[in-house]
Amino acid sequence: MDPAISDATVGRLPAYLRAAIELGAQRMSSVSSERLAEEAGTHPATLRRDLASLDITGTRGVGYDINYLVSQISHVLGLNQQWPVVIVGAGNLGTALANYGGFGERGFPVAAMVDISPEVVGTEIGGIPVLAPTDIGRLVEQEDILVGVITTPATVAQEAADLLVSHGIRSILNFTTELLDVPSDVTCRSVDIATELQILSFYRQRGRAARSGTGIPLSS
Repeated sequence: MDPAISDATVGRLPAYLRAAIELGAQRMSSVSSERLAEEAGTHPATLRRDLASLDITGTRGVGYDINYLVSQISHVLGLNQQWPVVIVGAGNLGTALANYGGFGERGFPVAAMVDISPEVVGTEIGGIPVLAPTDIGRLVEQEDILVGVITTPATVAQEAADLLVSHGIRSILNFTTELLDVPSDVTCRSVDIATELQILSFYRQRGRAARSGTGIPLSS
């Protein structure tokens, strides 16, 4: 990643891209920073700084060209190429992800799933083949797998990560609560759904307290 682009900026780029695509679908050709920031849920000044770090500038009185925004942000995020994915774990969450058809449309086609259960190995989930762990080497070579998604129980998540890393996968999305130990050249992002729900609960409670005129005790 370009060192001039901060991790915080990268984290906001998908929201900018989504907003630009949605506005373009409304037949808009340009958009102001204020409108784009509103759609993306951020502050206009933050948005302008983020886009400037990508060498994207608007035109005074006109705003940002939406087609250019979509093209440039997609390029920076690497979405102008395909990133084949393998899902490790064919349980409830893995099955839900496999049945979601939007990954391929966004450049992340799911090539296969991997599971240890003989009941599911050899079957298909959402049209995606389920393979045994011993097949992952062949899969990575044939399909050029670049991303591994871990949806196993937390107790075996590290084992799943080790399997992915041993076969050359350097990008991992971890849906378990386990803190994974991976080499320094491996990018691992964790998605803890329970934690995100707790954060939503905090903001929901804070909004309710603000409307009722009460405060939230932050300490006892």
